[in-house]
Amino acid sequence: MSLQRTCEVNYMALMKLLPAGGEVGALRRYQVGNGLQFQLSLVGESRFTTQVVLSQHNPELPDYLQARIEIRLYHDVRMAEVCAAQQISRLQPRYDYPNTKMHQRDEKEQVNLFLADWLKFCLRHGTSLINIF
Repeated sequence: MSLQRTCEVNYMALMKLLPAGGEVGALRRYQVGNGLQFQLSLVGESRFTTQVVLSQHNPELPDYLQARIEIRLYHDVRMAEVCAAQQISRLQPRYDYPNTKMHQRDEKEQVNLFLADWLKFCLRHGTSLINIF
């Protein structure tokens, strides 16, 4: 699947999962399986974009093992792009290989594919716990 197509699919999935109301500061938590929760938080908004953070909440795991992904939704083109994941901020479209930080050549595409898989899993198995404004 191309990066553009992945971003379009992610946009549609996120639109189904986002908190109602869509105001900055709103969040929604989902339960997925035993003891695994994730949270979608709206952290920024402008005319054509929304900034969202998708974070994992599992009390049994240390923070550094819990997924955290920053996503920008582009409403005019209906695409969602991962901007940062874990300790990687400002993902580049491509990386030279080898590189000092050991990024894969297609790191951005891989992270967006991971988001697609995670969103698909959450849509199939997740239960909304709470909608906070």
